[in-house]
Amino acid sequence: MNLSFFDQFASPHLLGIPLILISMLFPALLIPTPNNRWITNRLSTLQSWLFNFITKQLMIPLDKKGHKWALILTSLTIMLLTINLLGLLPYTFTPTTQLSMNMALAFPLWLATLLTGLRYQPSASLGHLLPEGTPAILIPVLILIETTSLLIRPLALGVRLTANLTAGHLLIQLISTAVTALLPIMPTISILTTIILLLLTILEIAVAMIQAYVFVLLLSLYLQENI
Repeated sequence: MNLSFFDQFASPHLLGIPLILISMLFPALLIPTPNNRWITNRLSTLQSWLFNFITKQLMIPLDKKGHKWALILTSLTIMLLTINLLGLLPYTFTPTTQLSMNMALAFPLWLATLLTGLRYQPSASLGHLLPEGTPAILIPVLILIETTSLLIRPLALGVRLTANLTAGHLLIQLISTAVTALLPIMPTISILTTIILLLLTILEIAVAMIQAYVFVLLLSLYLQENI
């Protein structure tokens, strides 16, 4: 029984073909394509407002040099947001519960911010490894600690997103299983548990949105350190 709880995190296959790529590309189909009458309805207006709001929030901690990354960061936010929210629907698969995918997103982007700093301001980027005024005896230890802290950033990004979404999906499945099991035995307790399930679902919607934003926000902060 315990193993079945984790079946929802297994990548679905059809005729031996993994469908994770389709589940990643499907959210893009929900975004209407531009045309000569771009602002045609309330949905398009809301979408434009959302894109502008997300871009503005992500660009706040960055200076003008970092604004070149606006398209990448905004697109990543929209992709993570739609994937996380669609993953809460029944009989769907959430690619962002896979650590391999999250690491595939986090590591190249983190490495790009690091290489950007080493290319344009190597002294300032390497200076983060050793705080000013450090006693000579602590220099080797601090360099080792700061280097480890720097290299662990992409792992922290991937694990944070994976752990939060996985924990939420497991809680929803556990409580929904309890509701089904208690319904014929104790209907009153089952109804109370259903209320808890609804509240948890609302919480998971908020977590899905917040985790997408936090993932990209931390990337923008890493970028700001290097530009």
